[in-house]
Amino acid sequence: MDDADPTHAPGVPDLRLGDYLPYRLAIASNQVSSMVAQAYQSRFGITIWEWRVIAILGEGRPVTAQGLCDVTAMDKVSVSRAVRALADRGLLERSSNRADRRSHLLTLTAAGRAIYAEITPVALEAERALLAGLGPEQVALLSTLLDRLRDRARDLKAG
Repeated sequence: MDDADPTHAPGVPDLRLGDYLPYRLAIASNQVSSMVAQAYQSRFGITIWEWRVIAILGEGRPVTAQGLCDVTAMDKVSVSRAVRALADRGLLERSSNRADRRSHLLTLTAAGRAIYAEITPVALEAERALLAGLGPEQVALLSTLLDRLRDRARDLKAG
């Protein structure tokens, strides 16, 4: 950048937001989540956050709210709101957690499992459509790279 540019501080490296990986990942994540959400939000009245909770609980294992935060990287407020909304709609239930009396185990109700069964094929079809422009090797590489970036970010965050 030109040193005479008054908006650029000397000695500060250039940052082009459109080229900055964390920004690009966030934009890609938002676009993908929004595209997939289009497929189920109006039909089922489920938010992105609620779908993530349903998807995790749909795997069949009871999970605590903290466990949901850990698995989804959602913040506690988003998880709490999603859990409360789903419980109010009768889609999930809380039961006592013998391992930790301060928390509850969350599971889908029969109605929650029915919603999961209806949304899952819709979500998988949206994923198939998204990945249709990539070859099998590219899909495998993307998956590997995303896992490595996630693990590296987690390790750096932990110190």
